[in-house]
Amino acid sequence: MQRLTSRILRTAASYSTSTTLLNHASSNCVIPKQFSRALSLQPNLRKLQERAVPGDFVKWGSLGFFRTSRFATGFAPLQPKPLDSIMDIERVKDRSAEDIASIWDDYHLGRGHIGASMKANLYFLLEQRAADCQYFVIPLWRGSGYTTMFAQVQMPHIIFTGLEDYKARGTQATPYFTVSYHKEFAESKDLVLVRGDVVLTSKLSDTEAQWLLETAQSFYLNDMRYKLVERFNKETRDFEFKDVLQALDMPTM
Repeated sequence: MQRLTSRILRTAASYSTSTTLLNHASSNCVIPKQFSRALSLQPNLRKLQERAVPGDFVKWGSLGFFRTSRFATGFAPLQPKPLDSIMDIERVKDRSAEDIASIWDDYHLGRGHIGASMKANLYFLLEQRAADCQYFVIPLWRGSGYTTMFAQVQMPHIIFTGLEDYKARGTQATPYFTVSYHKEFAESKDLVLVRGDVVLTSKLSDTEAQWLLETAQSFYLNDMRYKLVERFNKETRDFEFKDVLQALDMPTM
């Protein structure tokens, strides 16, 4: 695979420059059938608890995002949606972090959205590293090959779109999947709630979206994997897409 040039991704707004970089990353690669194998999803960020969720702890009437692209225009920063428009913070503030996370997870289960949670220290590490390295490419395995997703990590949001769409439309590309982080319980509970919304269901399934979220976080939170993120953003001449494939145990051509 060709090495990436150093002229790339100095800014997301510089579409022509970004295209130079991204043209060197394979967007769709079909692996010979004999090399194809199923990739199991990483474990969920939290195991869902079986007990029912008290209905009065969650406000379903006003969601953060809907399955439409009307709220999203390219890669402009998303407008933060306060947590209290989704969850009744006053009614859960005296609950344990485990209870709040369970309520959050159970609330999103089966509703077409991704619900997760993480420790505050991990969130702040993600935030710190994202401020220094905002962009990355992640191969998403499908059948006997992969399609490449382009991620912009602009905390407290992550935005994913297809690499081909980004190459074609630049910053006007419609996001496939958006992620928002809610820090309201970070100080008091050491807890950050995570919400993902699939914008284009024709492009991405909920299962694929969850895998993308967990995988993107792993590249920013794992020291060894983060070196690839740094290389992609800062040392583009040395970046090899095959290293990402190898990190994910995906076959390379």
